[in-house]
This record gives sequence, C-alpha cells and structure tokens, in this order.
Amino acid sequence: MPEAEQQTPAKLTIKDFQSDQDIRWCPGCGDYSILAQVQRVFPEFPHRREQYVAVSGIGCSSRFPYYLNLYGIHGIHGRAPAIASGVKMVNPSLDVWVSTGDGDGLSIGGNHMIHMLRRNLNIKVLLFNNQIYGLTKGQYSPTSLLGQITKSTPAGVIDFPFIPVSLALGAQATFVARAMDRDPKHLQDVVRRAESHHGAAFVEIYQNCNVFNDGAFFQFTEKETKDDHIVYLEHGKPLVFGKERQMGIRLNGFTPEAVSLKEGKYSASDLLVHDENDSTLAFILANMIHNPDLPRPMGVFLALDHPTYEEQMADQIARAKSKKGEGDLQKLLDGEENWVIK
Repeated sequence: MPEAEQQTPAKLTIKDFQSDQDIRWCPGCGDYSILAQVQRVFPEFPHRREQYVAVSGIGCSSRFPYYLNLYGIHGIHGRAPAIASGVKMVNPSLDVWVSTGDGDGLSIGGNHMIHMLRRNLNIKVLLFNNQIYGLTKGQYSPTSLLGQITKSTPAGVIDFPFIPVSLALGAQATFVARAMDRDPKHLQDVVRRAESHHGAAFVEIYQNCNVFNDGAFFQFTEKETKDDHIVYLEHGKPLVFGKERQMGIRLNGFTPEAVSLKEGKYSASDLLVHDENDSTLAFILANMIHNPDLPRPMGVFLALDHPTYEEQMADQIARAKSKKGEGDLQKLLDGEENWVIK
C-alpha cells in the first residue's frame, strides 16, 4: 500500500465511539440522549480517536469515560477541571472534554471550574444540569430552585441557586452555551460549535433526572409548551419566539421584555438582535432566567477569540529558553540559593 494511503486515517463512525461497557443509567434518564448526540457528532471532527480524552469527576454524568470508546480519566469528586488542565498543558494536541454535573462541577468542583475557564484552556465542558444530586439519591444541588423539596431540604431549599451560564460568563469563559437533552438536533449543533471554538467552551445541558427531579425542564422541552417558553439565540438575528413566531424580545433600557408582533405596535426591527461577541448582552440574556414571564434562551450566548493558556505557556517557555538556554536541573539544585538547617 502506498505510504500516502497508509497515513490517511480511516473515517470514523458512531460505532467507533461506543464502548463495550453496559450503560448503567436509570431507564429514561436524559444522559442517554446526551451520550448519543456526542457519539453521533464526534466522528465529524478532524481527529483520530486516540486524540480524544474524556475526563470526569463523580456523578451520573461522570460515567461518560466508560461509555465513550476513547482515552478517559474518571477522577475524584469535582477535580475533573484540574485533571483536564494538566492533560491539556502536557499535550496540547489532545481534544479534551470534561463531563460533569451541577453538583460535581459547581459545588465541590466550583473553584476548579472557574479557574479553568478564566485561564482559557482549550477544553470543552459539558455540564449536565438536573437541579439535583442524582447519584447520591436526591439531595439538593447548587442549581436546585428556591423552595424545592428534596431529601436534604424537607422544608424547601433556601439557598439562592447558581445560574451556570452566568457563572461561566463571570469566570470569563470565551464560549458559553445552553442546550437540552430532549432537543437532540440543537444539542448536536451546540456540541459542534463548542468543538470548533478555540478556547474554553462551557455548555450547560438541561438534563432530566426522571427519578429524583422528573419534569424540572418540561415546559422548555415538551412539544406542547416549548415554543412559548424558549427562544433560540442566532447570531445576527432578532429574538423571536412563540408557536406562530408572534412574540419577540426587546430591550427597555437594559431590561429585556417580551412584546407581541401581531398587534402592529412592534415589528422585527424593534427587537433585540443577538450578538455572540457582546459579553454585556450575554449577561442580560443569561439573567432572563429571573423573570418567569420571559422565555429561556437556548444556544450560544458568547463566543470570543482570545489566546489560549497552553499557547501562552508554550510561548513563555520558548522565550525563556531563547534567553537563558536549556535548563539544567543539577545546576539548579547546586545553585547558590540554598539553606542549611541546624
């Protein structure tokens, strides 16, 4: 066989990313859909299978490395961002993905998460948000709603919940998006966008836990209600929603409000036009969650082009070597800066 043909990687398929492990999620869990969409999309990316690395912590979502037939690390609770950061810095050519949950990623792992995002490592984060601790059987999580009754809050949650998208924006992630387990086509599109982004990508995924928090997002995912309760974000397009596309979002100062397009008072030209490059607008859209009369935004909130951490690290090392030459560990150990302990 000619050498050129030998170097051409075989085209990957969904089967290449399906492991031989039995999938052990509860029947009906939204994780099945998320796994399926990732396995469908990964073959489209320009990587060999051995270039992928899946990293996780603890939780139902953290079983991803077992169910994807690629290199993976199942780490300890909340530490997936730290592990993934080390993997990426040691070998920047790897395509590193973190799967985490609202508990694993935003509670015990919250500090690791925000610093990985602010450093802008070229790592992709899929955060499964079901507003509950599922693996440990139904305790409240950092995204559980005020008043929510759980096994650990029998009188109702009194903690004010995180908005994962707002948290990622505040940590200065350069790509922030939201999708849903029950909207597979849109979820696939968002995963593609995250992969194509050069930098830290954070994707919140609404995921139904049908055992401990069933129906938490049904008004956004079900056919009968979703059109009136979500608005898809499309760069350069006005925010229009509703079963008949009869509603829109305009800004009243800095406050978004829903207006009707049917009565003639407002038209598409009066509406807010989405701009993925505007971080101020991204925060406004993320905080629409506080107003129950507004639809829930889905799609890409922000996409910015900034240098990645690993690129800057490599440049810094190269500059140091050009100035001081290759390092000598023994010389460093024998250097003048040492102390004698008596």
